[in-house]
Amino acid sequence: MQARLITLFLLGLTIASQAQTPPLKQIMADPDWIGPPVEQAWWQLDGSAVNYRVERPDSDLDDIHQIDLERGEDRRLDYAEQAVIDGPDPIVHHASGRVVFVRDGNLFARLPDRDRLLQLTRSTESDAQPAFSPDGKRVIFRRDSQWWVHDFERGLNWPATDLRFEDKPDAEPEDELGEMQLRLFQSLRDQQADKREARTEAEKAASQDPTRSVAPWYLGDDMEMQQSSLSPDGRWLLLAVSPKDHDDGDDGQMPHYVTNDGYIDVEDVRTRVGRNAPPPQTLWLLDLEKRSKHELAFDDLPGIGEDPLAELKQAQDIDPLADDENRPVSINDFEWHAGGELAAVQIRAIDNKDRWLAIVDTADDEPALHHRHRLSDVAWINWYFNDFGWLPDSETLWLLSEESGYSHFYTVDARAGAARQRTEGDFEVLEPVVRADGRTVLLLANRSHPAEYDLYQLDLELDELERVTEQRGIESFTLRPGDDERALVRYSSPYLPPQAGLVDLETGELEALTDTRTDAFKTIEWQQPEIVGVPSSHVDRPVWSKFYPARSEPPHGGDRHPVVLFVHGAGYLQNTWLRYPNYFREQMFHNLLTERGYHVLDMDYRASAGYGRDWRTAIYRQMGTPELEDLIDGVDWLVENHNADPGRVGVYGGSYGGFMAFMAMFRAPEVFQAGAALRPVTDWAHYNHFYTSNILNTPEVDPEAYRRSSPIEFAEGLDGHLLIAHGMLDDNVFYQDSVRLAQRLIELEKDHWEMASYPMERHGFTRPDSWRDEYWRILNLFENTIGGN
Repeated sequence: MQARLITLFLLGLTIASQAQTPPLKQIMADPDWIGPPVEQAWWQLDGSAVNYRVERPDSDLDDIHQIDLERGEDRRLDYAEQAVIDGPDPIVHHASGRVVFVRDGNLFARLPDRDRLLQLTRSTESDAQPAFSPDGKRVIFRRDSQWWVHDFERGLNWPATDLRFEDKPDAEPEDELGEMQLRLFQSLRDQQADKREARTEAEKAASQDPTRSVAPWYLGDDMEMQQSSLSPDGRWLLLAVSPKDHDDGDDGQMPHYVTNDGYIDVEDVRTRVGRNAPPPQTLWLLDLEKRSKHELAFDDLPGIGEDPLAELKQAQDIDPLADDENRPVSINDFEWHAGGELAAVQIRAIDNKDRWLAIVDTADDEPALHHRHRLSDVAWINWYFNDFGWLPDSETLWLLSEESGYSHFYTVDARAGAARQRTEGDFEVLEPVVRADGRTVLLLANRSHPAEYDLYQLDLELDELERVTEQRGIESFTLRPGDDERALVRYSSPYLPPQAGLVDLETGELEALTDTRTDAFKTIEWQQPEIVGVPSSHVDRPVWSKFYPARSEPPHGGDRHPVVLFVHGAGYLQNTWLRYPNYFREQMFHNLLTERGYHVLDMDYRASAGYGRDWRTAIYRQMGTPELEDLIDGVDWLVENHNADPGRVGVYGGSYGGFMAFMAMFRAPEVFQAGAALRPVTDWAHYNHFYTSNILNTPEVDPEAYRRSSPIEFAEGLDGHLLIAHGMLDDNVFYQDSVRLAQRLIELEKDHWEMASYPMERHGFTRPDSWRDEYWRILNLFENTIGGN
């Protein structure tokens, strides 16, 4: 029925151009009526075609299309045709010309002396992370938790590792009872000796007979693997492990009320922040040839023995880090040099205040970590901008770092360790790709304006950054090995979902390859957002925002326009840009509001992405305070410059935006008269550890930060009209958050609030009927309060 309604609507729109915003039900319908975004695009390696992935109409499944670049033909590939295409993210061995890639969990290769695609693996397990040996004659790859080798000359695959986190079969007893048993019974001693002989002989056979598989490596039953990386030559394995018996804390439990059998099901969900810290990790280097294990100590990392939270801990009578202790860490990632002798390791402190880059030199007599770069932050290290790697044919590392206040590109000599900044300015650099020549880097940046993301080229010899495109909405890009003239990009604009296009790297001109929008959607004359800099009364830079001015008289018949502030989610997210918005439904809803006489302002408040480190960390230990100051500045700007009515101001948002709707309604009731909090955080002590501990530390260490940042602590301030809407299956922000706040409002005897529950929805709604119901309630709230007579 829903599909039929969409079809009828689309048919109506094709008859004549529609300037009027579609009705709410259509805005909240399945996005099929808009047209699917291009989710991924990649090259055929011979340059003849481009492949791209889009969602299938009326389905949650994806299709793969191919565009013949010579003929300009775009066709959907059936499964038989997909069997011969190349995959994304190819790995190139430049000396031999060989290329490998993973497609559908299997490994494939293109060889310069062979026309047809060569399939290297075919397994029900998933193969990943391929890399060439230094001479290009072999490929290493990971299959689940083990590493494998493919030899091109022999056409064989074999396991390079057989890692077992269990004790050796002939291990010595762990307690006195076991020791006594062996002491008393010869038969048990004989059995142990037989097992030891069998194990050592198997290891000897595997090392001397190249036709045999690798012998098991018993690593003990007290640890478990977190991640691993095999050197390109297949000899060395870096292994990050953590204690197997680590207690993460009690899981949450979430009931399902609408079920197939009619009974209530209970789902285990995540733990809450601070209940137990993540497990500390240990780093091992395994010599697979000599079967020796080296533990790589973190002692030489600068600051590893300092406790940045010591003062806060002492205030809570918690012992700080002892003088002889190191801070616990986790391993972010590994990157091996192509020669296989050097490896770079990125390490992060579990307290979130430090990130280190260190080198492992396998030629050392006693392998160890050699520190090369440290990034410290009194607030927290960003989740993003942690990319690093090796410049081709060199012993130079590249990395992204926020140490200047913005994400920029740096290089570090792996032997000397001196970092050199290669880009600079008040803008962000992201997703760098080093060209094969090692002299140039293609990357994305918003140098021209915080809202504009384009493709840039960095000349490492001159340290010059040149803008390649002026599209202002580049989403991602892909280079074809050996092609220095073109880049395949995904690009978008405010009402254009991501599309595929080709960029001429010399001229910057873009050739569009796709337009997946429906004719009906393209027919609508959507209101373009105005990118405005709202003056801040708290910092010396503007709050960049999207402004959708009212397009009709005020709905209540007065002289001044009511205002709706939309607050984006996630906190660290950018929504004021010229790309397709994360909140495309909300953007269409804003068209509906402006058509009815409302001003709408969508602000990238402090905490948002795209504006550097200081903007991001302004909320450290005080979530909800800087953001609210920015929202109030937005209201004041509209009142002073756009004939807005200060007595008719509403606010709404989801997730972090729902949290901020609460903070606005509870802490500034004199400014905000109506608000809708969707899937909102009400108490940060109930959110997850990974996100919250970065910004507020933990409830045990920093209880004051949680009190000043949690809406439930300020619920007494509610004076306006409030809507709470939450999916009951939300495993990100628990439905319990809203239930707890509801009880608090009841006990405070607050009026003019309501709560809408959605039994079948998680954090991100999927059903059009749920979307329509939720936004009908939001519209009804505003129409009957700030927009009413």
